[in-house]
Amino acid sequence: MNRDLDKFQRIIGYKFNNCGVLKQAFIHPSYSGEMNMKRYESNQRLEFLGDAVLELAVSDYLYKVHPMVEEGELTRKRSSLVFEAALDKCARAIDLGDFLYLGKGEDAGAGREKPSILSDAFEAVIGAIYVDGGYAPAEKFISTFIIEKIDEMSLLRDGKSLIQRYVQERPDSTLEYVVDEVGQPGDAERFKAQLYINGKLVSEGKGQSKKTAEQNAAIAACRKLDVK
Repeated sequence: MNRDLDKFQRIIGYKFNNCGVLKQAFIHPSYSGEMNMKRYESNQRLEFLGDAVLELAVSDYLYKVHPMVEEGELTRKRSSLVFEAALDKCARAIDLGDFLYLGKGEDAGAGREKPSILSDAFEAVIGAIYVDGGYAPAEKFISTFIIEKIDEMSLLRDGKSLIQRYVQERPDSTLEYVVDEVGQPGDAERFKAQLYINGKLVSEGKGQSKKTAEQNAAIAACRKLDVK
């Protein structure tokens, strides 16, 4: 576990004026509870704020780059960026789990690998940057770690539906997922999914849940078959 605040700031490319607010972004409620801290001293308030800043930044980006797209489609595009699995992936890209303060039980239960905890902490970091430096650096962080990965994040949301449509457009084609448990409860890659089209293995994916493993297999298939 690494709580080197300077290292984290180098990773994200932002230097805090008040490192206390960054430290708070790392405090999970399980830790604050064990340490008899006030509930408001955990990262939940920062998560609440970061969620709002994230939605504004993504909405602003989509509004500007898609001037002819209607509201419903803009909402769908935003949902492909602002959801748990996408934020979890972004959190892992900056090793956020290594910096978290977790209660002993949560830590022992592989809390640093839980998508819900990582995605919430990622939003808390956004909130912390906003509190410390205002909207501009928070928007820059969101642009760097989310918006610039828009194609990847969209696949993460829509991979299964895209590969399903690909198969349905080809008469008499079949799609099958075969999922096996290859790890232990709490492992980041507990399940492995194999995706078959017409009985032929196309791709594999792993994940903490069967659903995530299937989604990762679908994403791999989309990339291999150039499905968009």
